Amino acid sequence: MKRRHFLISSIGTTLALPSLPSLMAKAGNGDSVRAAKGAGIGARRFVAIGNLLGYQTKSLFPSTPGRAYAKTTLLEPVWEVRDKLTVFRGLDHGIKGGHFAVHSFLSGVLHSEARNRPDGNVTIDQYIADAIGFETRFPSLTVGSEGGIHGGCQIAWTKSGVRVPPVTNPAELFERLFVSDSPTRQAHRAEENKVQASILDSVLEEANRLSKKVNREDKAKLEEYLTSVRDVEKRLELRRRWTDQPKPKAPFEKPSNRNAVEDLPLLYELIALALQTDSTRIATLEIGGDFMPQHLGIEKDWHGLSHHGNDPEAIASLITLERYQIDHFGKFVARLAKINDGERSLLDSTTVLFGSGMGDGNAHKNSDLPILLAGGDYRHGTFREVPREGVRKVPLCNLFVDIAQKMGVETDSFGSSTGRFV
Repeated sequence: MKRRHFLISSIGTTLALPSLPSLMAKAGNGDSVRAAKGAGIGARRFVAIGNLLGYQTKSLFPSTPGRAYAKTTLLEPVWEVRDKLTVFRGLDHGIKGGHFAVHSFLSGVLHSEARNRPDGNVTIDQYIADAIGFETRFPSLTVGSEGGIHGGCQIAWTKSGVRVPPVTNPAELFERLFVSDSPTRQAHRAEENKVQASILDSVLEEANRLSKKVNREDKAKLEEYLTSVRDVEKRLELRRRWTDQPKPKAPFEKPSNRNAVEDLPLLYELIALALQTDSTRIATLEIGGDFMPQHLGIEKDWHGLSHHGNDPEAIASLITLERYQIDHFGKFVARLAKINDGERSLLDSTTVLFGSGMGDGNAHKNSDLPILLAGGDYRHGTFREVPREGVRKVPLCNLFVDIAQKMGVETDSFGSSTGRFV
């Protein structure tokens, strides 16, 4: 029986055994072949927020480092929670590409250079989710836009080089978190899971049989394939365990969708609820191409404004929309700080990264990225500036290593890191 292609459509993965030359020489037919509820209280969480076009760093970064840094125009909206966050300057990935490098914000790796890397251009959220995501109903949540200059949310990527499709609006996110399937749908899902488990068993049986016949080179290729199969198996087991488990009770009625600008506060609130109910411990939010300045009373489009050419009027408009984004980030931080998580706050349990893969939209530079970090039991209240060039330069991925370790992931490296941020 030929098992070259197995399509598990509801998981969204094609399981096809790789081409194995050492077997093809012997046979011309090309035969081919979990999870539990989290502890919740006190568990580590991680949220990353990024926008596509960066921030006006001249109006963001203070002039002097340390705890006594002066208020800037773009830090004013978070001034009341500055003791709960750290402002970083000098962190980036050392890459170029303008708009086409923004997708590397959480990975440190250009998509075009990911093919020969063991973990591809996996983003830090998905890297952590692969390690601990099985403890909750949703290993991770990605929220963003499917419109704009990139043609879709680019903030989260798997180690297979596939972007994670986002939840695109509050109504959809609300349903994902709080609306349970009907009994009929639950029964149908249970049957789907049973069939897919049987398919996976066949795939693994065939792959294990082939592993005894292939040469060393093909064995490595087959092991890489088996790793992908095990990832699918883990996701299937996760889904099976949660199929008949009721979702948390909704705290309010299903919201109506408006637009990306007006919906931003509600998306933050739903992400906070996802963390509080332990529906997930990892979330990403991309403020993307559907963020229309017109909803803030600004006539020009965001992308056009980002190429301001030092025009004072355009910069003023950008600062207006950037202050809006930063203001709601600050309110999210304050919201988490007010939610109890055992003997501490949800903010203490949650590391929140805020910034962009674009350092200067006008010049298309991906260096000197705007980075704010809140919560997570870090010592906050400072502006930290690190060397931006030379042998002492600190990659942003060093901070990601530290975040991963605080999340309980045993790793000494990630992306383009050179060590752990200290």
